[in-house]
Amino acid sequence: MSKFKFPESIRSRPVYGTLTPRPGKGHLMIADAEGAEALLDLAAQDAELFHAAHIIFIPKGTGETFVEKLRTRKPAILHVAPSYESSIPRIRRILSDAHMGLQVYLAGTEGLMGQAQNEAMNAGIPHTAIQTEHRGSVARRMQCVHCKGITEDVMTDPFVCSHCGLNLFVRDHYSRRLAAFQGVRVDAEDPGNVPEPVELYK
Repeated sequence: MSKFKFPESIRSRPVYGTLTPRPGKGHLMIADAEGAEALLDLAAQDAELFHAAHIIFIPKGTGETFVEKLRTRKPAILHVAPSYESSIPRIRRILSDAHMGLQVYLAGTEGLMGQAQNEAMNAGIPHTAIQTEHRGSVARRMQCVHCKGITEDVMTDPFVCSHCGLNLFVRDHYSRRLAAFQGVRVDAEDPGNVPEPVELYK
């Protein structure tokens, strides 16, 4: 229902899997919006693992429905955050205090997973201990290659950079360092010739 089959693309574009229970000395789960569904599927596979999990969940307008469903599964800790940015201090503290063997589970939007994966890897968590599963919105986190500004939740192509106002083409080129796709001015060679925006993956 909230899964999306991404079309084939270039090599830099992330590929997502399905969360599966893994043995570990700790379990950190970070999700937003419909990403909660992936965590609930994980709980159905291994309730004991879920009871040991530290969950950070960002509802992103989905209301209390997912919060209550997660709570009924009785995770060790469930922290509900208003935004990813507000959860960064908690994520960094958990990662800095983590012991070898921590397993990280990321689910939801590409923007959330990319940023959280960067935090985990910067903290020394090996990529083999990080799982990702896309659920929900396909809106993109985009960087303008001209002004370097980031625009969140881009749903149309082209789109207007929220920083410099240029009309940008949505490219599949992805920067893991920035956890963002790259946008290039669409009318660079013919100023003012901007095609009508279309919804991504419509």
